[in-house]
Amino acid sequence: MNGNPVIHWREADAEKSALWQSEKGLPPPQRVQVIDDRMPADTAYRLACEGTALLWRGDFQNAKLLLQAMARRIDKKKPASKQPQVTLPFAEAFHRYRLAQSQRARTLEKLLIPFDADYVIPLRRAPDVGDACREVYGPCAGPFITSLRELLGIIGAHEWRKKGIEIPALDIAIHPHYGVFAPIRSEYIKLAAQAPPPKLLAEQSIAFDIGTGTGVLAAALALRGIQHIVATDQAPRALQCAHDNLTRLNLMNQVELVRTDLFPEGQAALIVCNPPWIPARPSSPLEHAIFDPESRMLRGFLQGLKAHLLPGGEGWLILSDLAEHLGLRTREQLLQMIEAASLKVLSRIDTRPHHPRVSDVSDPLHAARAAELTSLWRLGKL
Repeated sequence: MNGNPVIHWREADAEKSALWQSEKGLPPPQRVQVIDDRMPADTAYRLACEGTALLWRGDFQNAKLLLQAMARRIDKKKPASKQPQVTLPFAEAFHRYRLAQSQRARTLEKLLIPFDADYVIPLRRAPDVGDACREVYGPCAGPFITSLRELLGIIGAHEWRKKGIEIPALDIAIHPHYGVFAPIRSEYIKLAAQAPPPKLLAEQSIAFDIGTGTGVLAAALALRGIQHIVATDQAPRALQCAHDNLTRLNLMNQVELVRTDLFPEGQAALIVCNPPWIPARPSSPLEHAIFDPESRMLRGFLQGLKAHLLPGGEGWLILSDLAEHLGLRTREQLLQMIEAASLKVLSRIDTRPHHPRVSDVSDPLHAARAAELTSLWRLGKL
């Protein structure tokens, strides 16, 4: 937390300051009002919408209730319009949805929580969050302020990390760390676990896992008997998470973790990548696993694949087609990227996702999600 910016506010007729903590890299708010349990939710919501940050000094559990009340006011359905409803193109509906979600997050992030030294929250009925905070922030550098929403995310991630996520396709559990995308959509793991391997692996048992995240695909490859897997990622948190998971699964003797952008040095018989599937700008560090501006990672993987494949090797591109249904990328554009990289499609294996949003008819993007397919594209050199 060293080098963090400082937040300033006025309280009890005195100027106050503390370190400001934001995992999203948000600057400290300029307007801060100290509030407590007496603050009505309507007033808190109005102030937050106007850009005023609310530093909480009341009961911790009541702060959570206030945050929920503010969220309800944001999510409250608008009165039905007498005008006929216009069906928007998916691309426009997606961008409006993203804008609304971003505005929602900005409003809810205005409710702030104080911390004393050693991650002690100086509020009534505050939980012990020391372990959860140390996992994310490291050693405490002194009193600081952060948003309650961020803290709740850290607490939730800590519980997931302890409990783990069952991966039925591999009969294992993966323990995600904060800021590392959790493998809750298991269909892409099943594809990697069941796709026919390239024959070359029998002679040269070497594979690369590009953008390993939690290490779940590296684990899938190791459990298939591949002797040497190089798993890469740019994010230190992801590499630590992958290391912890692979160590827990006794697979580190087969996997080498490398911090790099996309490819490690050398060539492999199999190279696997599950890049972010939506070409749009992420609004938080966690969203980098979902949103890929201008398809940069997808393009980088395809453009570098040929040089890193052994003769007779395969690249497995595991990708949702949701972007196509949203009108953000076409199938023709994807095929052109593949061809421009001097690659050919050997085959494609499709599966339908089973996540809850597929059946959520209230989702403004429901029709696109209901049509979504996740595919494993087996690619070879032209």
